[in-house]
Amino acid sequence: MAIDRTLEMFRSPIPGSERSPAIRSVDWILRGVGQVVFQGNWLTGLVILAAIAVNSWVYFVAALLGTIVSTATAVLLRMDRSLVNAGLLGFNGCLAGIGLNFYMSNDVTIGEWPSVQLYLYMALAAALSTVVMGALGSLLGSRGTPVLTAPFVFATWLLMFAVYAFVGFEPGALLAPGSPAPLGETAGYTAETVFNGTFKGVGEIFFQDNAVTGIIMAVGILVNTRVGALMAVGGSLLATLLAMAAGADEAAINAGLFGFNAALTAIALGGFFFVLNRSGALYALFGVVVTVFLWPSIGVVLTPIGMPTLTFPFVLTTWLFILAKPAFPALTPVEPADATYPENNYRRWKTEVLAQRETVRSG
Repeated sequence: MAIDRTLEMFRSPIPGSERSPAIRSVDWILRGVGQVVFQGNWLTGLVILAAIAVNSWVYFVAALLGTIVSTATAVLLRMDRSLVNAGLLGFNGCLAGIGLNFYMSNDVTIGEWPSVQLYLYMALAAALSTVVMGALGSLLGSRGTPVLTAPFVFATWLLMFAVYAFVGFEPGALLAPGSPAPLGETAGYTAETVFNGTFKGVGEIFFQDNAVTGIIMAVGILVNTRVGALMAVGGSLLATLLAMAAGADEAAINAGLFGFNAALTAIALGGFFFVLNRSGALYALFGVVVTVFLWPSIGVVLTPIGMPTLTFPFVLTTWLFILAKPAFPALTPVEPADATYPENNYRRWKTEVLAQRETVRSG
């Protein structure tokens, strides 16, 4: 189909990349942004950056800084160039840059312009995420398990703890330690709660408290894969509805805080690391449900030390579900090195199944 040929053009390197180091670098950066949501597509990265800019130029700069620094670190350390080309050494730095800016701001919706010190600290976090990426890759690669956004989580946690030791950094309001307490009365749920919970949930993957930004990001995923976009929005919607059914705090749901980890889990398990056949779809659905309840569970553990959960509920759920794959023959896993996008993963599996049937028939 014509549309598939057009989309394939954006999955390929930006024209001129093979001749121009500058264009090649832009390609790496845009893919790095897109890989936060598993999209090896430079146009997806461009749309997501535009979506961030719609909400906040502060976070737009932070995303660029983090992606550039983490990618440059990988290049300077001569890491596997195929990983750099795919943007896989930029996405954790992208999140680390935004995340530190976010949690060091008091106005977290649009952020506050960092000091020079904080920009250098954000760059340090991004560079560290690349080192952590290499370390976790060495540990998990033999198990066929991807590192996901764990380098961002661990690098950001480590450097967030350190800000209390330096007068040059002032932690934002969201880093204040607290005591977990049972939820009391909460505001009533409305259609607006569902809408915001769903689309802010997509936006919150990149720390953006903006439903319009979330919608644009979903369109950015759609540029590469229809199934992936459906998983992102559907995962966030399901998380929103489950949180409402369980009686969660309306403000947290409305802010998309239940949705973003679930959206990532849905994309990862729903066609990317597993073929999206009937068993795969049910497995992904179960993963989303687990993620919804892991988010507040991990939050209770971290609240007393003033640390955010970040994307760790998604990481933990997805690691558990991928590590469990040998136990479930009904599933069709896709090796991380072979994963492209859901439609292509499904087509390859279907072709293999038909070829096997033909072989049996011929034999």
